[in-house]
Amino acid sequence: MGAFEYTAVDPDGKQHHGVLEGDTARQVRQQLRDRDLLPITVIESAQKESTRQSSFSLGSGLSASDLAVLTRQLATLVQSSMPLEEALAAVGEQNENARMKTIVLGVRARVREGFSFADGLKDFPRAFPDIYRATVGAGEQSGHLDAVLERLADYTESRQELVQKIRNAMIYPIVLLTFCLLIVTLMMTYVVPKVVGVFVNTGEELPGPTAALIILSDFLQSYGWLVLVLIGIGVFAFRQVLKKSGPRKQFDAFMLRIPITGRILRGLNTARFMRTFSIMTGSGVPVLEGLKISAEVITSTPMREAVEEATLRIREGAPIGTSLGKAKQFPPLCIHLISSGEASGQLEAMLSKAAGQQEREMDGLIGTLLNILEPGMIIFMGILVLSIVIALLLPIFEMNKLVL
Repeated sequence: MGAFEYTAVDPDGKQHHGVLEGDTARQVRQQLRDRDLLPITVIESAQKESTRQSSFSLGSGLSASDLAVLTRQLATLVQSSMPLEEALAAVGEQNENARMKTIVLGVRARVREGFSFADGLKDFPRAFPDIYRATVGAGEQSGHLDAVLERLADYTESRQELVQKIRNAMIYPIVLLTFCLLIVTLMMTYVVPKVVGVFVNTGEELPGPTAALIILSDFLQSYGWLVLVLIGIGVFAFRQVLKKSGPRKQFDAFMLRIPITGRILRGLNTARFMRTFSIMTGSGVPVLEGLKISAEVITSTPMREAVEEATLRIREGAPIGTSLGKAKQFPPLCIHLISSGEASGQLEAMLSKAAGQQEREMDGLIGTLLNILEPGMIIFMGILVLSIVIALLLPIFEMNKLVL
């Protein structure tokens, strides 16, 4: 029995969308007719997911928050000794998110057909990342799926909390910057021409700042739209160039060399890698496979290549800590903790400790930078507006001197 997404029309002509379970599409169509609905499309969930993956889509599957909620619900139900099939059915039925409900019931259909939970997740690769599927597979093989799901729930929730914290902290600076740009644009394109026009008509020579302000105002009025178009084209071209491996690697290496930005990028990628590798190790995933999957969560090309090179050395028998430390891409403290974990047989605990240390350090650094950014934005906006006002007032001061 599989899960099918349908679109149907009722006698009043209103469209209905949903998910039904059935052995075949024909059986699902009959279920719809029994409900006085005329089926328009009936497609198996896994097949539709494959179509989504091969076509352009703005969405990338489940959001981080949806995945965190789903994992926590499954972990709770499985730990209460509920069979996996029933747990999936309960999560799917109570979910109001149509996308999530479709995915969960699609996975449940695969489980009912005799496939493993991990195999069912493979039909929805855009919803469940490699780390998720590999960890679930290791949990099934070891017979500790409940513990693994609990670990995954903690991991997805911590990732979501970090993303949400950064987003919430950036709301105020972004709103402030947008408001500042809006004010300056209005002043340069509307207020400045009106006010300065009075002084231009006097025929007197204008002060340098005022003349420069007039030139800038005229330029924005005449070519402002062109500037926006060129910026858009430039951003698009830059992103296209970064899709190539060579320029991308050079750009990532440059970003890592910038003092503050590089420290943040290195710290976030290190924390993400250490946390993922810790979960892989604790879930019983082989070290080489765990390194391969953990490397995929690193966004910086030089750091990801460092892990890939270390994997080759480890395959030949080299220690993990020494291999990762060769490229000098990861903080020395993390390398020492990994080496200590290898020597003591507590690699998972040391990886978790290294990830926690990096996460705390990044939380403090990002928080400090955001605390500096907010007053800095206010000061910048004040200086910008003050400069425009002074440029507008300078001709008035000159006229007062002439009168006196």
